[in-house]
Amino acid sequence: MACAQTSAADSLVLGAIQIMIGIFHIFMWYFLLVLYMGQIKGVFGTYEPITYKTGCAFWGVFYIVSGVSSIRSTQNSSRYLSIWALTMNIFSVITALIALSLTIVELSSFNTVSYRNYGQAKLGREVSRILLTTYLLEIAIAFAHAICCCSQLATKSEDVSINTEDIESSS
Repeated sequence: MACAQTSAADSLVLGAIQIMIGIFHIFMWYFLLVLYMGQIKGVFGTYEPITYKTGCAFWGVFYIVSGVSSIRSTQNSSRYLSIWALTMNIFSVITALIALSLTIVELSSFNTVSYRNYGQAKLGREVSRILLTTYLLEIAIAFAHAICCCSQLATKSEDVSINTEDIESSS
């Protein structure tokens, strides 16, 4: 999946970074699961943000699959792998944008919680701030890979059309 400006090694590194971001998100999802499950019912209730209810951090699975497909497309350059990598990178951009917007909504409002759960809520919000930056990083990497896949598919379609013209002219 080498673009005109990037080499195959760059694409492999970016795919590996996508996998690491996805693994980081899975670990943060597990951390938030343990953190919020340990809350005590208080007078003001428990803190369950929208990103926790929707499992935004668990969406890191898509980033892992996107990184693996990008690496696979770089190593074995075929049209179908490039289309699969393009599809997964577009899907990763969409899920990261949704998670980014949900996290911004979560961080912009904070309802009162029981004093017993305040520390857990505050720690959970800090984790959401960290995930906010990784969503931006994932959007940038997946978008760059999507552009590279489009470039590679355009080059392959030109090569196919040139080859068919050569065959027709020799007949």
